Amino acid sequence: MKRLAGVLVLMASLAGQPAVAGEAVAIELVLGVDCSLSVNDREYALQMRGIANALRSPAVIAAIGSHDKGVAMALFLWAGVPQDELAVDWRLLRSEADIMAMAAAIEAVPSASLGYFTAIGQAMAQGLRFLADNGYDGLAARIDISGDGRSNSGAEPAAVGTVAALSGVTVNGLAVLTDDLDLARYYRDNVMAGPHGFVEIARSYDDFERAMLKKLLRELEPALAGPAPANGLRRTAGLP
Repeated sequence: MKRLAGVLVLMASLAGQPAVAGEAVAIELVLGVDCSLSVNDREYALQMRGIANALRSPAVIAAIGSHDKGVAMALFLWAGVPQDELAVDWRLLRSEADIMAMAAAIEAVPSASLGYFTAIGQAMAQGLRFLADNGYDGLAARIDISGDGRSNSGAEPAAVGTVAALSGVTVNGLAVLTDDLDLARYYRDNVMAGPHGFVEIARSYDDFERAMLKKLLRELEPALAGPAPANGLRRTAGLP
């Protein structure tokens, strides 16, 4: 009942805000990168380099280029408490030059000390905030959460996932199995949410780039950029 009550509170706060129109794009995609205590400097670097190199892939460049209206993308860091500001602000990606600049910006983001805990639900809620009123209006809106552990602080991921799904937002996961071989199942049960949601697996941080490339190619497929929700809930910033 607690979880249901929390979902109702979140939904009430979302529904109380009017929809805000923005520039039309095919996909809005915000990437959430794990910076918790379990992630050392080398592992952090492998994540950021893996995302950057995946973006530089000719296949990803072609996938983004297949969308006439482009793809809006941003990145934030999270752990016990997500950062209030984006580490890489929203950019509209259309050309190869746009994508290369985004990759360079991501690779240059320094690591941050964000606490000892793993607050996946809070990270998902922050992703919803970053999607709200970001200046873009996508046919699809997606949050990506990558990490190597289960949530142990803050809001329940499944409850926030319910809000995301009802708001027409997809939450995809990239589970790194370094410390927990059953983490993918946890992500599927608690983190994955919304239209076409899925979980990708990296066997280790050395495998992160391969997994990120596979994930990006899957979620950039034109067929997955379906109609935006009619209720306008994701165009709000009312999450507590």
